[in-house]
Amino acid sequence: MRIDIISIFPEMFDGPFSHSIIKRAKEKKLIEIFFHNLRDYSKNKHKSVDDYAFSGGAGMVIMIEPIADCIEKLKSERKYDEIIYMSPDGDLLKQKSANHISTFKNIIILCGHYKGIDERIREFFITKEISIGDYVLSGGELAAMVFVDTITRLIPGVLNDETSALSDSFQNNLISPPVYTRPREFKGMKVPDILLSGNEKEIEKWKLEKSLERTKHRRPELFSEDD
Repeated sequence: MRIDIISIFPEMFDGPFSHSIIKRAKEKKLIEIFFHNLRDYSKNKHKSVDDYAFSGGAGMVIMIEPIADCIEKLKSERKYDEIIYMSPDGDLLKQKSANHISTFKNIIILCGHYKGIDERIREFFITKEISIGDYVLSGGELAAMVFVDTITRLIPGVLNDETSALSDSFQNNLISPPVYTRPREFKGMKVPDILLSGNEKEIEKWKLEKSLERTKHRRPELFSEDD
């Protein structure tokens, strides 16, 4: 998968994308991530990319021209499955959509900042808007990091054990069951005997029961979700 990220602060990605899962995915050449600084597409000597909103109001708005020029340049070089804008009023990111997007070949991720981007970009260039939650961040960079991590770990070959992602929370609309490791007993707290039994059929039954219990208690709305 190729991921092109458009941002006015591409340096924010250096740390998170240089470690752990994403680093390994890049080393295995399972993903390619390219950054595009919007200021490189600015047409003024100060390299500014924002301006005041028509009609006034607080906050600056990222202008249409540098974003449009960047996206059009990328689209002239290859076909993209989606052009995604990270926005607090986009579709809430869920496991099912992450599973789907992880199968794509090329995507563009646009990170907004300040008060947002010129609405015409959303109308004429963006094919999908994604939110990571009902709250507002200072910019789309942090949301893009979460999104890229979410889809990267689903790409075959990224995780050492490919079945790991299939047992994550929210797969099949269930919360993951509790997990344990050594020592078998700690200050009187013991690992459930069933997990030490070696009976795979009964262990899987226990895990499903615990997933159902946790989901019912913590996230009951998941039982009624179709997406």
